[in-house]
Amino acid sequence: MKRTVIPLGPFHPLLEEAEFFKLYVEGETVVDVDVRIGYMHRGIEKLSTLKTYDQSTFIVERICGICSTSHPIAYVLAVEDLGGFTVPDRAHYIRTIICELERIHSHLLWVGLAGHFIGYDTVFMWAWKYREPILDICEKLTGNRNHYAMMKPGGVRRDLNSDDFAWVQREMDKIIGEMEMLVGAVLDDPVLHARTKGIGVLTKEDAIAYGTVGPTVRASGIPDDIRTDDPYAAYDRIDWKVITWESGDVFGKAAVRLLEIIEAAKIIKQCLDAMPEGPIDAHIKSVPAGEGIGHAEAPRGEVFHYVRGDGGNSPIRHKIRAPSYVNIPSFKATCVGHTIADVALITAAVDPCYCCTERMAVLERGSDNIVMSGRELTECSRAATDRLKKDYGSPTPVELAVKKLLMKEKA
Repeated sequence: MKRTVIPLGPFHPLLEEAEFFKLYVEGETVVDVDVRIGYMHRGIEKLSTLKTYDQSTFIVERICGICSTSHPIAYVLAVEDLGGFTVPDRAHYIRTIICELERIHSHLLWVGLAGHFIGYDTVFMWAWKYREPILDICEKLTGNRNHYAMMKPGGVRRDLNSDDFAWVQREMDKIIGEMEMLVGAVLDDPVLHARTKGIGVLTKEDAIAYGTVGPTVRASGIPDDIRTDDPYAAYDRIDWKVITWESGDVFGKAAVRLLEIIEAAKIIKQCLDAMPEGPIDAHIKSVPAGEGIGHAEAPRGEVFHYVRGDGGNSPIRHKIRAPSYVNIPSFKATCVGHTIADVALITAAVDPCYCCTERMAVLERGSDNIVMSGRELTECSRAATDRLKKDYGSPTPVELAVKKLLMKEKA
């Protein structure tokens, strides 16, 4: 049968961000898949070396709007590992609460999008309705619905007000009840079963071979979770369990995320009950020379940060690995043999985050020789922008005046 290449992306209704997949198909069946990354590269690792240790926390918070506390906590853990710093107990509990609030709203975001992707907009509306009170809690406790700016090397930036604890407890009880209802609806709905069961199965062997992480690997029956494998914050001081599922398909990945929301709410309730009084910051004055690592269980899986310092005020090397970077290659195992329509759903099922994942380098094939430097890549980008301006024209003075007027009216 004739083999055809069908592009999926870089802009597609099922891709929240720009990414490009090449689907090799025979008829309607996908026989191979390839991915091209590089559309969202921002040079975060290099930018971090130009900032102080404290400023870099805000830089890595911008890697991903949804994982805006997962990257910062992995980074500060790396700095604390480098310097051997001890964090106050109260800060551990506050860190855990913020991380689990992020997990709940991230999973609800995905559940809503997944419902929308399969044409089940009732699930979409339920999930996003339930997400709003969680974002309200984030705003009340930290000042922001996202990008909380809570983490810092040595502790957290702001304390929590105990007057809010009773309200947060009530909201957690509420979300547990809502999720139990949603889980029951998903488990009983034949339409959802027909669309997600047996689709994009990642076997236990393939999950290990590709090194997948997060709900992607746990849906294949493997209890891999940094919160228990290498505990940080207060995860080793409270009672909770790692959620797994055996099927490895899209349905299993949805089930793991829904059940993890309930578990996250229970974790938050326990942290509020057990939170000790005391300081929230170790007030680190300087960072010695050395290297350190930090990793955390983000909603999508393990986030890893490596930091090296020379005793100065800034990291001299900062390496970051996001969970989507290891989950995306598993598409080779899950997409082949399925139809084109199913592949779009399978790629969405790992909850990919492309802005977390992007890397860019131009190397000589078969060696590590750099063909293009960072400066040359930047010049290429500027040249491409200039070409677009030439082809489509720059805004005229009248167009700029109209734009300013519209912005003024909007303000």
